[in-house]
Amino acid sequence: MRIDILTLFPEMFAGAVSSSILKRAQDKQIVGYHLHQLRDYTNDPHKKVDDRPFGGGPGMVLMCQPVIDAVVAIEAMDSRPATRVLLAPTGEKLTQKMAEELSKLPRLLLVAGHYEGFDERIHELLKPREISIGDFILSGGEVPAMVILDAVVRLIPGVLGHDDSPRGESFGVCDPTIAGGLEYPHYTRPREFRGLSVPEVLLSGDHGAVEAWRREQAQRRTAERRPDLLSSSRQVVKSSSRNVNDSTI
Repeated sequence: MRIDILTLFPEMFAGAVSSSILKRAQDKQIVGYHLHQLRDYTNDPHKKVDDRPFGGGPGMVLMCQPVIDAVVAIEAMDSRPATRVLLAPTGEKLTQKMAEELSKLPRLLLVAGHYEGFDERIHELLKPREISIGDFILSGGEVPAMVILDAVVRLIPGVLGHDDSPRGESFGVCDPTIAGGLEYPHYTRPREFRGLSVPEVLLSGDHGAVEAWRREQAQRRTAERRPDLLSSSRQVVKSSSRNVNDSTI
């Protein structure tokens, strides 16, 4: 997979893509990261990429020209079709299911905004998939872009040590009855610590009993902490396919 990131602060990603799982994916040549400075694409001699909003109000708004021209130029750098992702608080909320969908794509182009947001015509012309990581406001789209990077890349086959590693995690497909629920508790050595012992079933060697215990614990934890996930896991949701060639530019 190729991942392009358009941002005003590419230096923020240096540590993220050169550490841990993201670095491992690149070292294995499973994923390639390409950082792009938005100011390199502006026609303004002073490298300006934003301006005051029409109608008044606080903050600055990212202008159409640099963003649109940057996306067109970046997409031309590789023959693989790019799925445009614009990080914005007005977008659909990121979920594990969405991360799984994105992990199957050949190329992502993440556009990280800043300041007060994007000129609305950027949304209309690019027709990107708009994604938010939660109901809160950050200074820009760089941190959300890093969240998407981590959530998506680890799901690509070959990145983690075992391809089944993500299956039992919270929000993943751990069991048909609790698909999308929270993960069961984990234990490791020592067997006892400060008066707390590892559940005997995990030491029994009975794989069937262990799986039943984990399933019951996952259901209980989900019911106590996120009952909304139990109801949503019983609904079959058909994901809508997006044609990356439906753009107007």
